[in-house]
Amino acid sequence: MNMHTTNVMAPPAPKRLEDMQLPVVMMRDILLKTIFRKNVDMVTDIAKAICLPIAVTQQLVDMAREQKLLEATGTLNANSGNEMGYQLTDAGKTRAMDALAQSEYFGAMPVPLDVYREQVKRQSIRNIQITRDQLTNAMGHLILPPTLLDQLGPAVGSGRSILMYGPPGNGKSSISNGIRDAMGDKVYVPHAIEYAGQVITVYDPIVHSAAEAEEQDMSSLRRTARFDSRYVKCDRPTVITGGELSLNMLDLVYNPTARTYQAPLQLKSTGGIFIVDDLGRQEEPPQALVNRWIVPLEESKDILALQSGEKFEVPFDTLVIFSTNFHPNEIFDQAALRRIFYKIKIDGPSQENFLKIFALVAKKKGLPLDEASLVHLLKTKYPTIDNTYANYQPVFLIDQIISICEFEGIPYQMRPDLIDRAWSNMFVKDEHIVK
Repeated sequence: MNMHTTNVMAPPAPKRLEDMQLPVVMMRDILLKTIFRKNVDMVTDIAKAICLPIAVTQQLVDMAREQKLLEATGTLNANSGNEMGYQLTDAGKTRAMDALAQSEYFGAMPVPLDVYREQVKRQSIRNIQITRDQLTNAMGHLILPPTLLDQLGPAVGSGRSILMYGPPGNGKSSISNGIRDAMGDKVYVPHAIEYAGQVITVYDPIVHSAAEAEEQDMSSLRRTARFDSRYVKCDRPTVITGGELSLNMLDLVYNPTARTYQAPLQLKSTGGIFIVDDLGRQEEPPQALVNRWIVPLEESKDILALQSGEKFEVPFDTLVIFSTNFHPNEIFDQAALRRIFYKIKIDGPSQENFLKIFALVAKKKGLPLDEASLVHLLKTKYPTIDNTYANYQPVFLIDQIISICEFEGIPYQMRPDLIDRAWSNMFVKDEHIVK
């Protein structure tokens, strides 16, 4: 990967008010509301608050002055390079209050949906190339059969959709997280986007982890901004949902008091990964959930609706990973299965791999191995559960044995009787409780 890709991806900063492609009244009102709510009076501070370059902010301020909504305070602030201060006139305050009654939104100027579309293309998840090394490094802590990476690599590189299925406790969730970790690059997430005069907030600190803010000294403010500061530079986002996922979480969320919209989860995950864990545990049938994704997965666009009922298209640029403990044929019809590009079975380890994992974990945790105990585990214990090995079991058993040793005040050790005690915590017997 050449080093210039990040510069190509960065959204260019607007140079003039005409570049903004937003309704002029909307921009003016957001300016007034922000000055009113944040009590900022210097153009450099206002520019920071509305996330626009100083030159563009100055044009907005001049326009508001012509309309007698702002006035110069007449004091030059010596602390900030003799900058002129501005304040709202009475007419400006009235206008700010009226604008707040229509929508509480203030702060970062939104990015028009069409402009955002271009940015999504620049940083598309479809453009990322993941090498075997990157994937292996990100999965380093997991012991996986090599054939699994053969399947995962191309699936992730396509940026389409993946269904992982297989018995629980074998790391489907860890693998999903490993895929996320393998994507090392950054994307730009807008604070908010605008469509038809409505503001939809997108950046969400819970979903998006901002890259360290690049410190700007005063001289760098004079230079042109490196990218449009209406965006936040972030790691590629990951949204993980489980049994709590419902269809309405995939719709725009309208806040009636603030009169603004919040982007649904899949829009927040643009340029990243959306993981549906434990498919089949949701209230809605899996088929209904997958049907909701079909158009976005096939056409790279999603359809959202405003309060008014007006529908509009937004880009859909997300790697969707479904993970389930059910067999796909039990929960989907063939049409849905056809539309999920990659189906990958994640199985429990073989006895040989189970022992490998067991030995590695024991070594890492400082528990010496004991042959008699291992024979007891494999010959006496596992036959009681049809020799079903799972990736989570070594860690579970070893942690239990260590806790028992600490409680008994004995050095870390493995004995058949300790294996029995650890085992009894791993499975609860189906005993009939006498009422």
